[in-house]
Amino acid sequence: MTDAIEVDHLVKRYGGLSAVAGIDFTVRAGTVFAFLGPNGAGKTTTTEILEGLRNRTEGNVRVLGLDPWTEAAALHRRIGVIPQDFRFFEKITPREAIEYYGSLFGTHPDPAGLLERVQLADKASSRFDTLSGGQKQKTGLALALTNDPEVCFLDEPTTGLDPTARRAIWAVIRSLKAEGRTVFLTTHYLEEAELLADQVAIIHHGRIIAAGTPTEIIATHGRPERLRFDAGPGLADYLRSRLPLSVRAADGRVEVELHEKTDALRALSAVEASGLPWQNFATVQDTLEDVFVRLVGQMDDGTLKSEGAA
Repeated sequence: MTDAIEVDHLVKRYGGLSAVAGIDFTVRAGTVFAFLGPNGAGKTTTTEILEGLRNRTEGNVRVLGLDPWTEAAALHRRIGVIPQDFRFFEKITPREAIEYYGSLFGTHPDPAGLLERVQLADKASSRFDTLSGGQKQKTGLALALTNDPEVCFLDEPTTGLDPTARRAIWAVIRSLKAEGRTVFLTTHYLEEAELLADQVAIIHHGRIIAAGTPTEIIATHGRPERLRFDAGPGLADYLRSRLPLSVRAADGRVEVELHEKTDALRALSAVEASGLPWQNFATVQDTLEDVFVRLVGQMDDGTLKSEGAA
């Protein structure tokens, strides 16, 4: 499988500030790549460099084999972009917007088909300023597809949307991948990245601090599986005295780390033998969001170093 995006030691400086501090990653063609990070981490700067909207200070970048800055005109005909908080002409309708974009690219898109694809066919003739936030985002997504792009850059495409609208856009993203297109996704919804992405890179302070599949990142940086009880700290103290396992108590819950299958049985037996009050139990595992929050916090307090990206 070829790489649709190649980034090698990318640096972007503004005076003495390094917004991007020498990052490396590749994005395989036909996959969904999630680029994650807190506000100010370097996501937007990197994305705009890949889109050919901003020049880099150092490093090599290729999108579909093209330099985004020196070959921007050729690249823009092969990529689709939906910016964060998409806005457009207030009086134009979605159908007219698609026709307008088609004239800019010299293509002949099918407005009805595109609007049906993003579940906006019933608003084809409605003015943009009358659309809801989710409908405006769907319009932007339809416009990003007017030139039949090979790579789609989707910047926070579901921010502020209700669950139904978010799932509609997830369905479009999955369909783009099924067609062999590459999706470069930025999002603050970590469960969205965990559900959709084949590969993830987390950037903070201009450096990539973790990269890989969601499963790999969770396995590498997450905590072990735990057995959780609704109980007070007294139960945690009792379990610490009886089990050779890590036990944590917080917010009315007690968690026991599990390393082997038999650990769960040992923990349950100890809880029952304690005679202390408890309610409910469940096994829990870290999510990508749990790992993200922990890694960003560790980098902020200086206990985590950046790593190379896959």
